[in-house]
Amino acid sequence: MAVPDPITSSPPIGLRRRALQVFYDGSIGLIWVLALPLFLICGLFKPRMARKALSLSTWGLVKLPPSAPERQRVLVHGVSVGEIKASQSLVAALGERYEVVISAFSDTGLQVARQLYPELVIVRYPFDFFPLVQRFWRLVRPDFVLLMELEAWPCFLRAANRRGAPVAVVSGRITPESFRRYRMFGQVPEFERISLFAAQDQAYGARFGALAGSSDRVMVTGNVKADGLRTTDDDDPALEALRAAAGSPEFVILAGSTHEPEEVYFVRAALAVAPPHAKLIVVPRHPERSEGVAQAIGELLPAGGTVERLSLLRSTGARGSADAVLVVDTIGELERLYGLADIVFIGGSLIPHGGQNMMEPAAQGCPVVYGPHIQNFLNETAMLERAGAARRVADPEELEVVLADLLARPDLRLKMGEAGRKAVIAERGATKATLEALRDRCGLA
Repeated sequence: MAVPDPITSSPPIGLRRRALQVFYDGSIGLIWVLALPLFLICGLFKPRMARKALSLSTWGLVKLPPSAPERQRVLVHGVSVGEIKASQSLVAALGERYEVVISAFSDTGLQVARQLYPELVIVRYPFDFFPLVQRFWRLVRPDFVLLMELEAWPCFLRAANRRGAPVAVVSGRITPESFRRYRMFGQVPEFERISLFAAQDQAYGARFGALAGSSDRVMVTGNVKADGLRTTDDDDPALEALRAAAGSPEFVILAGSTHEPEEVYFVRAALAVAPPHAKLIVVPRHPERSEGVAQAIGELLPAGGTVERLSLLRSTGARGSADAVLVVDTIGELERLYGLADIVFIGGSLIPHGGQNMMEPAAQGCPVVYGPHIQNFLNETAMLERAGAARRVADPEELEVVLADLLARPDLRLKMGEAGRKAVIAERGATKATLEALRDRCGLA
C-alpha cells in the first residue's frame, strides 16, 4: 500500500460540508460573544477567570519570528497536565532538530508546561472561534502540529490545512465514550484533515480509522508516556526536600489525583487499618479544592490529629509533622511524590470519572490500588493487572480491606512494586516508533 502524502491543503468539500462549517462557525462564535462578557464580569471577583478568557482570545500572545528553514517549528499541544507530561520524551527528541513550542488549554497544563520546559515558548491554545484561531496562527506560525492523545477542533484543523502545516495525533487514544460523542457530530470534527493518527494500540487505531473514513493514515506506535516516566529517585534533591517537608516519614500511603469525596473515602479507610507510624498524603486533582479537602479530612481525625498543607509549610519554612495528614496543594509534584510512597491509591476511580494516571506510581515501584471507574485507562490497568502490580476495588469498603492486606504483607508490596516497574519499562519504545511514523507520514526529518 502506498504511503499517503502529508495533508498540506484543504481537501475538497461539498455543499453539505460547507453548510456544516458555516453552522459550526456561527454557533461557536455566538457562544464566544455571549460567554466572553460573562467571564470578564466574573473576573471582577475571580481575576483568574478573566485572565483565562483573555488568553483564550489570544490576548497577550506575542508574535514569534519566522522559523528558520533548517530548524522548523513544531507545535506540541496537550489539553492539560496528563498530556503535557506525556509529551516529555517526544519533546526532548524533537528539540534536537526542531524549534518546539508547547500549547495547553487548561491553567494547570500551562503551569506544568512552564515547569517542565522553562526554555521553550509556552502558549495558550485558542478558543475554536475562527478569528481567534486565525490570529493564533499568524502569531505562532508552526510548520507542524502534534496533538497529544487527541484534541481535534474544526477551525484549528482547517487553519492548519490552509497554511500547509501537517497535523498528527500522537500517542493517540480515544475512549468508547469519546468515540460515540465524535460520531454524534458526524463530519464536523473533520478528521480527514489529519495526516497521521499514531495510536497507542489497535483498538484506538480502529476508532480513529472509523472517524477518518479510512485506516490509511493510522499507525500503531504505542504510548510515549512510558518513555518519559521516572523509574528511580536516586540523587533527587527536590524529592529529599519533599521528604523533609513531609516530616521524613517512615511509611507513606498516598492518594493521588483525588476527586470529591474520594479524600474522605481514602482517609477513613486508611485510618481504620494503618499503623500509627504511617503517614497519609492526599493530592487532590484540582489544588483549588485543597482548603475544603483539608477541612473534610480534619473532621475525620481523632483528637489531637492534624492536617497540614504543603504550600503553607513552604511559605513558613516549617517542617511537617511525621504523623500529620499532608494535603498537597501545589501543581506538578505528584510524580515526584510517588517516590515517597509505599502504597498508592489512584483517584478518579471510586467515582464515575474514568481514573487517573496509574503508570507513574507503578514505574517507581509502588503497589497501586484503584476503584472500578477506570474506563479512561483500560490499557494501563490491564497491563498492570496482568503483571500483578495493581489491585482493583469495588468500593470504599473494599479499599479498606485491600489496604489492610497490603499493610500486613510487605513481601506482596515489594513483589507488586517490582512487577509494576518492569511492566512499564517493557512498554518503552513508542517515542522512536512515533518519530519514524512522523518522518514517513508528515515529513519530519
